[in-house]
Amino acid sequence: MKPLLIAALLVLALTVPAPAQLRVDIGVNLPAPPSLVVVPGTPVYYAPQAPANVFLYGHQYWAFTPSGWHVGPNWNGPWAVVEPAFVPVPVLRVPVQYYPAPPGHWRGWARNAPPRWDGNYGRNWRETSAERDWREKEERWDHGKHKGHDRGMGHDKK
Repeated sequence: MKPLLIAALLVLALTVPAPAQLRVDIGVNLPAPPSLVVVPGTPVYYAPQAPANVFLYGHQYWAFTPSGWHVGPNWNGPWAVVEPAFVPVPVLRVPVQYYPAPPGHWRGWARNAPPRWDGNYGRNWRETSAERDWREKEERWDHGKHKGHDRGMGHDKK
């Protein structure tokens, strides 16, 4: 009898349609793709005119709201909640001045320094050597493609 019950439950589980992906409303409602500007000295972009803290890094959009960090594949989501440990360090290192809608308790913090994540996330948010190596390689590659390092491939303009 047990094998028959297990088989029936398995068939039922496989035939019931999966629920649609949960869309999380994080209160970031942008009417159009935001204009993005690079945060100086970083591989992160921010949306200075957005009514929220929206960043672009690693081909993903990151939003910081009063409820925490969220990530999405596009400027309008769908957004997923992200635990602080999974927010990329370059995003966490963005100085306070590049948050268009900083939380009130950030008043008085150094605008040219990253937010004080240590209180919420501990010291683990700081970049590890492996992350730094990866970031530096990415930055060299990105900068190299703009400095003519692709010569010899028919793209020279002399």
